[in-house]
Amino acid sequence: MATKPVVGTESGDGAGAELPASDIRSAPVFPSGIQVRALARRSLSVLALVLIDLAGLSGALYLALVLRELYYGDRPILWGLPWDAEQNWLPFLLVVTLLVFWRAGLYAPRERRAGAGRIVSSLLLVTVITLAFSLGTGYQHSTYGLYATGFVLAVIVIGLLRSSYELVTADLWRVAGVRRRAFLVGEGERLESLRRAIGRGRSGIDYDFVGVLTPNELGNVGPVLREYKPDELVVSSVGIEEEALLDLVEEAHRYGVKVRIAPTTAELLVQRGEYVPGQGVPLFELKPPVFAGLDWAAKRVFDIVVSSAMIVLFAPAWAVFALAVKLDSPGPVFYRDRRVGLGEREFGMFKFRSMYVDANLRQAALEASNEASGPLFKIKDDPRVTSVGRFLRRYSLDELPQVLNVVRGEMSLVGPRPLPLRDYVQLEDWHRKRYLVLPGMTGLWQVSGRIDLSFDDLVRLDFYYLENWSIWLDISILAKTLPAVAARRGAY
Repeated sequence: MATKPVVGTESGDGAGAELPASDIRSAPVFPSGIQVRALARRSLSVLALVLIDLAGLSGALYLALVLRELYYGDRPILWGLPWDAEQNWLPFLLVVTLLVFWRAGLYAPRERRAGAGRIVSSLLLVTVITLAFSLGTGYQHSTYGLYATGFVLAVIVIGLLRSSYELVTADLWRVAGVRRRAFLVGEGERLESLRRAIGRGRSGIDYDFVGVLTPNELGNVGPVLREYKPDELVVSSVGIEEEALLDLVEEAHRYGVKVRIAPTTAELLVQRGEYVPGQGVPLFELKPPVFAGLDWAAKRVFDIVVSSAMIVLFAPAWAVFALAVKLDSPGPVFYRDRRVGLGEREFGMFKFRSMYVDANLRQAALEASNEASGPLFKIKDDPRVTSVGRFLRRYSLDELPQVLNVVRGEMSLVGPRPLPLRDYVQLEDWHRKRYLVLPGMTGLWQVSGRIDLSFDDLVRLDFYYLENWSIWLDISILAKTLPAVAARRGAY
Protein backbone atom coordinates (compact mmCIF):
# COMPACT_ATOMS: atom_id res chain seq x y z
CA MET A 1 0.00 0.00 0.00
CA ALA A 2 1.36 3.37 -0.95
CA THR A 3 2.19 5.75 1.82
CA LYS A 4 2.21 9.52 1.86
CA PRO A 5 5.59 11.18 1.96
CA VAL A 6 6.67 12.62 5.26
CA VAL A 7 6.43 16.41 5.23
CA GLY A 8 8.52 18.54 7.60
CA THR A 9 7.01 20.97 10.05
CA GLU A 10 6.57 24.62 9.20
CA SER A 11 9.37 25.68 11.52
CA GLY A 12 11.76 23.30 9.79
CA ASP A 13 12.70 21.47 13.01
CA GLY A 14 11.44 18.05 12.00
CA ALA A 15 14.51 15.83 12.36
CA GLY A 16 15.13 13.86 9.18
CA ALA A 17 11.96 15.22 7.59
CA GLU A 18 11.73 15.91 3.89
CA LEU A 19 11.30 19.42 2.54
CA PRO A 20 7.73 20.72 2.32
CA ALA A 21 5.92 20.33 -0.96
CA SER A 22 6.05 24.09 -1.45
CA ASP A 23 9.86 24.23 -1.24
CA ILE A 24 11.00 25.77 -4.52
CA ARG A 25 14.26 23.83 -4.28
CA SER A 26 12.34 20.56 -4.76
CA ALA A 27 10.52 21.85 -7.84
CA PRO A 28 11.16 20.47 -11.37
CA VAL A 29 13.99 21.94 -13.40
CA PHE A 30 11.53 23.78 -15.64
CA PRO A 31 11.30 27.48 -14.74
CA SER A 32 8.05 28.87 -13.42
CA GLY A 33 6.12 31.71 -15.03
CA ILE A 34 7.49 34.17 -12.46
CA GLN A 35 11.04 33.06 -13.20
CA VAL A 36 10.49 33.37 -16.95
CA ARG A 37 9.14 36.91 -16.58
CA ALA A 38 12.01 37.87 -14.28
CA LEU A 39 14.52 36.45 -16.78
CA ALA A 40 12.86 38.36 -19.62
CA ARG A 41 13.00 41.65 -17.68
CA ARG A 42 16.61 41.00 -16.75
CA SER A 43 17.56 40.20 -20.37
CA LEU A 44 15.85 43.35 -21.65
CA SER A 45 17.65 45.42 -19.03
CA VAL A 46 21.06 44.02 -19.96
CA LEU A 47 20.32 44.43 -23.68
CA ALA A 48 19.27 48.06 -23.17
CA LEU A 49 22.41 48.83 -21.17
CA VAL A 50 24.63 47.14 -23.76
CA LEU A 51 23.03 49.18 -26.57
CA ILE A 52 23.42 52.36 -24.49
CA ASP A 53 27.11 51.65 -23.89
CA LEU A 54 27.80 50.75 -27.52
CA ALA A 55 25.99 53.86 -28.77
CA GLY A 56 27.71 56.04 -26.19
CA LEU A 57 31.16 54.67 -27.00
CA SER A 58 30.62 55.04 -30.75
CA GLY A 59 29.33 58.59 -30.34
CA ALA A 60 32.19 59.57 -28.01
CA LEU A 61 34.84 58.19 -30.37
CA TYR A 62 33.21 59.94 -33.32
CA LEU A 63 33.17 63.27 -31.45
CA ALA A 64 36.83 62.79 -30.48
CA LEU A 65 37.78 62.25 -34.13
CA VAL A 66 35.77 65.31 -35.20
CA LEU A 67 37.54 67.43 -32.56
CA ARG A 68 40.91 66.14 -33.79
CA GLU A 69 40.05 67.10 -37.35
CA LEU A 70 38.95 70.54 -36.21
CA TYR A 71 42.18 71.07 -34.28
CA TYR A 72 44.73 69.55 -36.67
CA GLY A 73 42.98 69.21 -40.01
CA ASP A 74 43.16 71.59 -42.94
CA ARG A 75 40.18 70.15 -44.79
CA PRO A 76 36.43 70.54 -44.23
CA ILE A 77 34.73 68.05 -41.93
CA LEU A 78 32.67 65.53 -43.88
CA TRP A 79 30.48 63.15 -41.93
CA GLY A 80 32.04 60.08 -43.50
CA LEU A 81 35.71 60.83 -42.82
CA PRO A 82 35.76 60.42 -39.02
CA TRP A 83 33.50 57.40 -39.30
CA ASP A 84 35.89 55.73 -41.76
CA ALA A 85 38.73 56.19 -39.26
CA GLU A 86 36.55 54.95 -36.39
CA GLN A 87 35.69 51.67 -38.09
CA ASN A 88 39.28 50.45 -37.72
CA TRP A 89 39.17 50.46 -33.92
CA LEU A 90 35.48 50.33 -33.05
CA PRO A 91 34.98 46.49 -33.07
CA PHE A 92 37.99 46.01 -30.78
CA LEU A 93 36.86 48.80 -28.46
CA LEU A 94 33.31 47.49 -28.25
CA VAL A 95 34.41 43.99 -27.24
CA VAL A 96 36.92 45.25 -24.66
CA THR A 97 34.41 47.73 -23.21
CA LEU A 98 31.66 45.12 -22.85
CA LEU A 99 34.02 42.67 -21.13
CA VAL A 100 35.41 45.29 -18.75
CA PHE A 101 31.94 46.66 -17.94
CA TRP A 102 30.62 43.16 -17.30
CA ARG A 103 33.52 42.36 -14.99
CA ALA A 104 32.98 45.66 -13.14
CA GLY A 105 29.34 44.87 -12.33
CA LEU A 106 27.85 47.49 -14.64
CA TYR A 107 25.36 44.94 -16.00
CA ALA A 108 24.37 43.58 -12.59
CA PRO A 109 20.76 43.79 -11.38
CA ARG A 110 19.54 47.30 -10.71
CA GLU A 111 20.03 47.34 -6.95
CA ARG A 112 23.57 45.92 -7.16
CA ARG A 113 24.68 47.79 -10.27
CA ALA A 114 27.83 49.85 -9.89
CA GLY A 115 27.59 53.62 -10.22
CA ALA A 116 29.41 56.55 -11.80
CA GLY A 117 32.74 55.87 -10.11
CA ARG A 118 32.92 52.39 -11.61
CA ILE A 119 32.06 53.75 -15.08
CA VAL A 120 35.03 56.13 -14.85
CA SER A 121 37.45 53.44 -13.65
CA SER A 122 36.23 50.94 -16.28
CA LEU A 123 36.62 53.40 -19.15
CA LEU A 124 40.08 54.31 -17.86
CA LEU A 125 41.00 50.61 -17.95
CA VAL A 126 39.62 50.33 -21.50
CA THR A 127 41.76 53.32 -22.52
CA VAL A 128 44.90 51.79 -20.98
CA ILE A 129 44.25 48.40 -22.62
CA THR A 130 43.69 50.03 -26.01
CA LEU A 131 46.83 52.14 -25.73
CA ALA A 132 48.92 49.12 -24.66
CA PHE A 133 47.54 47.02 -27.52
CA SER A 134 48.22 49.72 -30.11
CA LEU A 135 51.79 50.19 -28.89
CA GLY A 136 52.37 46.43 -28.81
CA THR A 137 51.16 46.02 -32.40
CA GLY A 138 53.22 48.95 -33.69
CA TYR A 139 50.24 51.09 -34.66
CA GLN A 140 51.34 54.53 -35.86
CA HIS A 141 49.57 57.37 -34.02
CA SER A 142 49.12 60.84 -35.40
CA THR A 143 48.43 62.04 -31.83
CA TYR A 144 48.05 60.42 -28.44
CA GLY A 145 45.65 63.15 -27.38
CA LEU A 146 42.84 61.15 -28.97
CA TYR A 147 42.99 58.69 -26.06
CA ALA A 148 42.49 61.37 -23.43
CA THR A 149 39.79 63.13 -25.44
CA GLY A 150 37.97 59.87 -26.16
CA PHE A 151 38.12 58.87 -22.49
CA VAL A 152 36.65 62.16 -21.25
CA LEU A 153 33.92 62.19 -23.89
CA ALA A 154 33.05 58.53 -23.25
CA VAL A 155 32.69 59.23 -19.51
CA ILE A 156 30.36 62.15 -20.23
CA VAL A 157 28.26 60.52 -22.96
CA ILE A 158 27.90 57.06 -21.38
CA GLY A 159 27.38 58.59 -17.94
CA LEU A 160 24.57 60.82 -19.20
CA LEU A 161 22.92 58.01 -21.18
CA ARG A 162 23.04 55.61 -18.22
CA SER A 163 21.71 58.25 -15.81
CA SER A 164 18.83 58.96 -18.18
CA TYR A 165 18.11 55.24 -18.42
CA GLU A 166 18.00 54.87 -14.63
CA LEU A 167 15.65 57.85 -14.25
CA VAL A 168 13.31 56.82 -17.07
CA THR A 169 13.06 53.16 -16.02
CA ALA A 170 12.49 54.15 -12.38
CA ASP A 171 9.55 56.31 -13.50
CA LEU A 172 8.23 53.47 -15.67
CA TRP A 173 8.35 51.03 -12.74
CA ARG A 174 6.53 53.55 -10.59
CA VAL A 175 3.84 54.26 -13.21
CA ALA A 176 3.39 50.52 -13.80
CA GLY A 177 2.79 50.04 -10.07
CA VAL A 178 5.71 47.67 -9.58
CA ARG A 179 6.44 47.41 -5.86
CA ARG A 180 8.51 45.21 -3.59
CA ARG A 181 6.38 43.39 -1.05
CA ALA A 182 8.44 43.24 2.12
CA PHE A 183 8.07 42.02 5.68
CA LEU A 184 10.08 43.69 8.43
CA VAL A 185 11.52 41.38 11.07
CA GLY A 186 12.58 42.82 14.42
CA GLU A 187 11.23 44.96 17.21
CA GLY A 188 11.57 48.21 19.09
CA GLU A 189 13.47 51.32 18.14
CA ARG A 190 15.87 49.47 15.87
CA LEU A 191 12.97 48.30 13.69
CA GLU A 192 11.56 51.82 13.38
CA SER A 193 15.03 53.10 12.52
CA LEU A 194 15.28 50.40 9.84
CA ARG A 195 11.94 51.41 8.33
CA ARG A 196 13.01 55.06 8.19
CA ALA A 197 16.35 54.14 6.63
CA ILE A 198 14.72 52.13 3.84
CA GLY A 199 12.15 54.82 3.21
CA ARG A 200 9.71 54.48 0.35
CA GLY A 201 11.96 52.58 -1.98
CA ARG A 202 15.36 51.47 -3.15
CA SER A 203 16.95 51.37 -6.60
CA GLY A 204 13.96 53.10 -8.15
CA ILE A 205 11.35 50.56 -6.99
CA ASP A 206 8.91 51.41 -4.20
CA TYR A 207 8.40 49.25 -1.13
CA ASP A 208 5.09 47.93 0.12
CA PHE A 209 5.55 46.91 3.74
CA VAL A 210 2.93 44.20 4.22
CA GLY A 211 3.63 43.43 7.87
CA VAL A 212 6.00 43.04 10.79
CA LEU A 213 7.29 39.91 12.52
CA THR A 214 8.70 40.19 16.02
CA PRO A 215 11.33 37.73 17.33
CA ASN A 216 8.61 35.95 19.33
CA GLU A 217 6.58 35.31 16.15
CA LEU A 218 9.30 33.69 14.06
CA GLY A 219 7.76 30.26 14.57
CA ASN A 220 4.87 31.37 12.34
CA VAL A 221 7.01 32.55 9.46
CA GLY A 222 5.93 29.66 7.18
CA PRO A 223 2.20 30.48 7.19
CA VAL A 224 3.02 34.19 6.86
CA LEU A 225 5.12 33.58 3.74
CA ARG A 226 2.38 31.41 2.22
CA GLU A 227 -0.35 33.94 2.92
CA TYR A 228 1.33 37.23 2.02
CA LYS A 229 3.86 36.01 -0.58
CA PRO A 230 6.43 38.77 0.10
CA ASP A 231 9.38 39.36 -2.19
CA GLU A 232 11.80 39.78 0.68
CA LEU A 233 12.29 39.83 4.42
CA VAL A 234 14.21 42.80 5.80
CA VAL A 235 15.68 41.69 9.10
CA SER A 236 17.10 43.62 12.03
CA SER A 237 19.16 40.88 13.67
CA VAL A 238 19.26 42.69 17.01
CA GLY A 239 17.37 40.65 19.63
CA ILE A 240 17.11 37.50 17.46
CA GLU A 241 18.87 34.33 18.60
CA GLU A 242 21.37 32.86 16.13
CA GLU A 243 19.45 29.58 15.82
CA ALA A 244 16.18 31.41 15.20
CA LEU A 245 17.86 33.57 12.56
CA LEU A 246 19.21 30.51 10.75
CA ASP A 247 15.77 28.89 10.82
CA LEU A 248 14.23 32.10 9.48
CA VAL A 249 16.66 32.21 6.55
CA GLU A 250 16.10 28.53 5.79
CA GLU A 251 12.32 28.91 5.83
CA ALA A 252 12.42 31.99 3.61
CA HIS A 253 14.64 30.26 1.06
CA ARG A 254 12.19 27.36 0.90
CA TYR A 255 9.60 29.77 -0.45
CA GLY A 256 11.99 31.66 -2.71
CA VAL A 257 11.88 34.81 -0.54
CA LYS A 258 15.02 36.94 -0.35
CA VAL A 259 16.41 37.78 3.06
CA ARG A 260 18.20 41.07 3.66
CA ILE A 261 19.82 41.62 7.04
CA ALA A 262 20.60 45.15 8.27
CA PRO A 263 24.07 44.99 9.81
CA THR A 264 24.88 46.22 13.27
CA THR A 265 27.85 48.49 13.89
CA ALA A 266 29.97 45.51 14.93
CA GLU A 267 29.08 43.65 11.71
CA LEU A 268 30.12 46.66 9.65
CA LEU A 269 33.50 46.64 11.36
CA VAL A 270 34.08 42.96 10.56
CA GLN A 271 33.66 43.58 6.82
CA ARG A 272 37.36 44.45 6.56
CA GLY A 273 38.40 42.05 9.28
CA GLU A 274 41.41 39.79 8.68
CA TYR A 275 41.03 36.18 9.80
CA VAL A 276 43.49 35.12 12.50
CA PRO A 277 44.18 31.34 12.17
CA GLY A 278 45.16 28.97 14.91
CA GLN A 279 42.48 30.04 17.41
CA GLY A 280 39.92 27.93 19.20
CA VAL A 281 37.13 29.98 17.61
CA PRO A 282 37.17 32.04 14.40
CA LEU A 283 38.65 35.44 15.20
CA PHE A 284 38.91 38.48 12.98
CA GLU A 285 41.43 41.24 13.54
CA LEU A 286 40.05 44.71 12.81
CA LYS A 287 42.39 47.03 10.96
CA PRO A 288 42.31 50.72 11.90
CA PRO A 289 40.15 52.66 9.40
CA VAL A 290 42.71 55.34 8.60
CA PHE A 291 44.17 56.42 5.28
CA ALA A 292 47.93 55.82 5.24
CA GLY A 293 50.66 55.25 2.69
CA LEU A 294 49.49 55.01 -0.91
CA ASP A 295 45.82 55.33 0.08
CA TRP A 296 46.49 58.65 1.76
CA ALA A 297 48.64 59.89 -1.14
CA ALA A 298 46.02 58.94 -3.75
CA LYS A 299 43.21 60.59 -1.82
CA ARG A 300 45.23 63.74 -1.13
CA VAL A 301 46.36 64.17 -4.76
CA PHE A 302 42.77 63.63 -5.92
CA ASP A 303 41.53 66.24 -3.43
CA ILE A 304 44.08 68.87 -4.45
CA VAL A 305 43.59 68.43 -8.20
CA VAL A 306 39.79 68.47 -8.11
CA SER A 307 39.46 71.27 -5.53
CA SER A 308 41.95 73.46 -7.41
CA ALA A 309 39.96 72.95 -10.60
CA MET A 310 36.76 73.87 -8.75
CA ILE A 311 38.29 77.12 -7.51
CA VAL A 312 39.23 78.12 -11.05
CA LEU A 313 35.91 77.06 -12.61
CA PHE A 314 33.65 78.61 -9.99
CA ALA A 315 35.57 81.86 -9.46
CA PRO A 316 33.02 83.96 -11.47
CA ALA A 317 30.10 82.43 -9.55
CA TRP A 318 31.90 83.10 -6.26
CA ALA A 319 32.10 86.79 -7.15
CA VAL A 320 28.35 86.93 -7.83
CA PHE A 321 27.50 85.10 -4.57
CA ALA A 322 29.85 87.34 -2.57
CA LEU A 323 28.24 90.49 -3.96
CA ALA A 324 24.74 89.15 -3.22
CA VAL A 325 25.67 88.27 0.38
CA LYS A 326 27.20 91.72 0.94
CA LEU A 327 24.18 93.58 -0.46
CA ASP A 328 21.62 91.45 1.37
CA SER A 329 22.69 92.07 4.97
CA PRO A 330 25.53 93.77 6.87
CA GLY A 331 28.51 91.61 7.81
CA PRO A 332 31.38 89.69 6.21
CA VAL A 333 31.00 87.65 3.01
CA PHE A 334 32.61 84.53 4.44
CA TYR A 335 31.88 82.83 7.73
CA ARG A 336 34.34 80.56 9.51
CA ASP A 337 32.28 78.02 11.37
CA ARG A 338 34.14 76.28 14.20
CA ARG A 339 34.02 72.56 13.47
CA VAL A 340 35.72 69.42 14.78
CA GLY A 341 37.93 67.56 12.32
CA LEU A 342 40.71 64.99 12.15
CA GLY A 343 41.88 63.83 15.55
CA GLU A 344 38.99 65.76 17.20
CA ARG A 345 40.84 69.04 16.62
CA GLU A 346 39.00 72.27 15.91
CA PHE A 347 39.31 74.16 12.63
CA GLY A 348 37.50 77.01 10.88
CA MET A 349 35.27 75.73 8.05
CA PHE A 350 34.74 78.34 5.31
CA LYS A 351 31.20 79.09 4.12
CA PHE A 352 29.39 81.92 2.43
CA ARG A 353 27.58 83.70 5.25
CA SER A 354 23.93 82.66 5.07
CA MET A 355 22.75 83.96 8.46
CA TYR A 356 22.59 87.28 10.23
CA VAL A 357 25.71 88.15 12.21
CA ASP A 358 23.98 87.53 15.58
CA ALA A 359 22.86 83.98 14.65
CA ASN A 360 24.96 82.27 17.34
CA LEU A 361 23.47 84.43 20.08
CA ARG A 362 19.95 83.51 18.98
CA GLN A 363 20.45 79.72 18.81
CA ALA A 364 19.81 79.02 22.50
CA ALA A 365 16.31 80.44 22.18
CA LEU A 366 15.61 78.10 19.25
CA GLU A 367 16.77 74.81 20.83
CA ALA A 368 13.18 73.83 21.66
CA SER A 369 12.32 74.01 17.92
CA ASN A 370 15.11 71.62 16.85
CA GLU A 371 13.75 69.12 14.29
CA ALA A 372 16.82 66.84 14.08
CA SER A 373 17.52 63.81 16.23
CA GLY A 374 20.56 63.24 18.41
CA PRO A 375 23.26 65.90 18.54
CA LEU A 376 22.23 67.59 15.28
CA PHE A 377 20.53 71.00 15.22
CA LYS A 378 18.27 71.67 12.25
CA ILE A 379 15.20 73.85 11.70
CA LYS A 380 13.36 73.87 8.39
CA ASP A 381 12.51 77.60 8.41
CA ASP A 382 15.32 79.00 10.54
CA PRO A 383 14.54 82.68 11.23
CA ARG A 384 18.25 83.49 11.43
CA VAL A 385 18.78 82.76 7.72
CA THR A 386 18.95 85.71 5.33
CA SER A 387 17.09 85.90 2.01
CA VAL A 388 20.21 85.23 -0.06
CA GLY A 389 21.33 82.69 2.49
CA ARG A 390 18.11 80.74 2.05
CA PHE A 391 18.78 80.46 -1.69
CA LEU A 392 22.41 79.47 -1.14
CA ARG A 393 21.45 76.83 1.40
CA ARG A 394 18.69 75.43 -0.78
CA TYR A 395 21.26 74.30 -3.33
CA SER A 396 24.22 73.94 -0.88
CA LEU A 397 26.03 76.80 -2.65
CA ASP A 398 27.11 78.20 0.71
CA GLU A 399 29.34 75.13 1.05
CA LEU A 400 31.50 75.91 -2.01
CA PRO A 401 34.25 77.82 -0.13
CA GLN A 402 35.08 74.62 1.74
CA VAL A 403 37.35 73.73 -1.18
CA LEU A 404 39.75 76.20 0.50
CA ASN A 405 39.75 73.91 3.55
CA VAL A 406 40.49 70.99 1.23
CA VAL A 407 43.51 72.76 -0.27
CA ARG A 408 44.71 73.65 3.25
CA GLY A 409 44.54 69.98 4.28
CA GLU A 410 41.81 70.50 6.88
CA MET A 411 39.13 68.68 4.89
CA SER A 412 38.70 66.19 2.06
CA LEU A 413 36.25 66.34 -0.82
CA VAL A 414 34.54 63.20 0.50
CA GLY A 415 34.35 62.01 4.08
CA PRO A 416 32.30 62.22 7.28
CA ARG A 417 30.72 65.66 7.65
CA PRO A 418 32.34 67.83 10.36
CA LEU A 419 30.03 68.75 13.22
CA PRO A 420 29.73 72.12 14.98
CA LEU A 421 31.05 72.33 18.53
CA ARG A 422 27.47 72.40 19.87
CA ASP A 423 26.77 69.00 18.26
CA TYR A 424 30.18 67.48 18.98
CA VAL A 425 29.95 67.75 22.77
CA GLN A 426 26.76 65.64 22.68
CA LEU A 427 28.38 62.67 20.88
CA GLU A 428 28.61 59.27 22.47
CA ASP A 429 31.99 57.53 22.65
CA TRP A 430 31.27 55.09 19.81
CA HIS A 431 30.46 58.02 17.48
CA ARG A 432 34.01 59.36 17.70
CA LYS A 433 35.55 56.81 15.35
CA ARG A 434 34.44 59.08 12.50
CA TYR A 435 37.22 61.52 13.51
CA LEU A 436 39.98 59.12 12.44
CA VAL A 437 39.93 60.64 8.94
CA LEU A 438 39.62 64.10 7.41
CA PRO A 439 36.05 65.40 7.33
CA GLY A 440 34.49 65.85 3.90
CA MET A 441 32.58 68.44 1.90
CA THR A 442 30.15 65.69 0.97
CA GLY A 443 29.64 62.09 1.98
CA LEU A 444 27.19 59.25 2.28
CA TRP A 445 24.97 61.43 4.47
CA GLN A 446 24.31 63.75 1.55
CA VAL A 447 23.69 61.10 -1.13
CA SER A 448 21.78 58.55 0.95
CA GLY A 449 18.48 60.12 -0.12
CA ARG A 450 17.08 59.98 3.41
CA ILE A 451 16.83 63.20 5.40
CA ASP A 452 14.92 61.58 8.26
CA LEU A 453 17.59 59.14 9.42
CA SER A 454 18.51 59.11 13.08
CA PHE A 455 21.97 60.34 14.02
CA ASP A 456 23.06 56.79 14.86
CA ASP A 457 22.09 55.67 11.34
CA LEU A 458 24.07 58.57 9.86
CA VAL A 459 27.13 57.55 11.87
CA ARG A 460 26.74 53.99 10.60
CA LEU A 461 26.92 55.39 7.07
CA ASP A 462 30.22 57.02 8.07
CA PHE A 463 31.47 53.68 9.36
CA TYR A 464 30.53 52.01 6.07
CA TYR A 465 32.49 54.65 4.18
CA LEU A 466 35.55 54.21 6.39
CA GLU A 467 35.54 50.45 6.01
CA ASN A 468 34.92 50.40 2.24
CA TRP A 469 36.84 53.44 0.99
CA SER A 470 38.31 53.54 -2.50
CA ILE A 471 39.07 56.40 -4.86
CA TRP A 472 36.21 55.12 -7.04
CA LEU A 473 33.82 55.31 -4.10
CA ASP A 474 34.83 58.97 -3.72
CA ILE A 475 34.17 59.59 -7.41
CA SER A 476 30.80 57.85 -7.17
CA ILE A 477 29.74 59.95 -4.15
CA LEU A 478 30.83 63.17 -5.88
CA ALA A 479 28.85 62.19 -8.99
CA LYS A 480 25.74 61.53 -6.87
CA THR A 481 26.10 64.77 -4.93
CA LEU A 482 24.93 66.99 -7.81
CA PRO A 483 21.61 65.12 -8.27
CA ALA A 484 21.15 65.13 -4.48
CA VAL A 485 21.68 68.90 -4.38
CA ALA A 486 19.38 69.42 -7.36
CA ALA A 487 16.71 67.38 -5.54
CA ARG A 488 17.18 69.73 -2.56
CA ARG A 489 17.67 66.93 -0.06
CA GLY A 490 18.41 68.04 3.49
CA ALA A 491 22.01 69.08 4.14
CA TYR A 492 23.81 68.68 7.44
